[in-house]
Amino acid sequence: MSAVAEAIEEERIGGRLWMYANYHCNLRCAYCLTESAPGVERRLLAPEVMLERAREARDPGFTGLGVTGGEPFLLDWMPELLAELLPVVALSNATLFSGRRLAALEPLAGLPVHIQISLDRPDPEPNDEMRGPENFAKVVAAIPELVGRGVGVRIATTLEDPAAYDPEERDRLCALHRSLGVADADHVVRPIVHRGRAAVNDLGVDAGFGDLEPELTLTADGAFASPFGPTVRGGRLDTDLLVTRTTAPLSVPAAALARVAGAREGGRDSRLGIR
Repeated sequence: MSAVAEAIEEERIGGRLWMYANYHCNLRCAYCLTESAPGVERRLLAPEVMLERAREARDPGFTGLGVTGGEPFLLDWMPELLAELLPVVALSNATLFSGRRLAALEPLAGLPVHIQISLDRPDPEPNDEMRGPENFAKVVAAIPELVGRGVGVRIATTLEDPAAYDPEERDRLCALHRSLGVADADHVVRPIVHRGRAAVNDLGVDAGFGDLEPELTLTADGAFASPFGPTVRGGRLDTDLLVTRTTAPLSVPAAALARVAGAREGGRDSRLGIR
């Protein structure tokens, strides 16, 4: 067994390989890790590169794939690519899912594909304060459209302080996602991380390598120790969680992360519950 496979089996590094498909986005969320927005540098991972890294991930025992951005579904080829990256979870703001983009997702029905959609509050005004005008309305319209087409959906709620979240509001949020067809098991709640635009806006909790589950994450800039690692602040890339500038072959950054995480206690999860 390789050192990477052993580290995955012992849960010293996560089994999911993450890839940042892009950095540009149609929104400008107040707590965005990557300062994504319309017009920012795209910094794409080409689809053929993502597919090749995914194929390489099978040999050392990676158990799943994750795709994030930016907004991955600004890329017209994303639905077709996801059908090749199985099993996979793709993060999205879901505000683009209508018309042709919604139709393009129909071939994903029944496949081990989940689209993880951001929905932070059960009411439009506080939700949209962080994420932008009409975000809530677009999301609650898109979710049942996806569910009705047989596409897997997860909900991700990101809060300044989850521990202080009002129980009544939490219950209303859970009732909302259930009414949209998303079960409790597919709802994750995590804190805002004090990185990227969140740091500029003085939001969130500090999180370093010891607070985050090591999960190999590839971007156009290199390989990082966590999907929360390749953040941008003031237009500059953070490199404190950079593992290697090399992303190919995958064995190079994977082995480097396994070495860095070598002292990690087997089976330990993130102390902050960040997913």
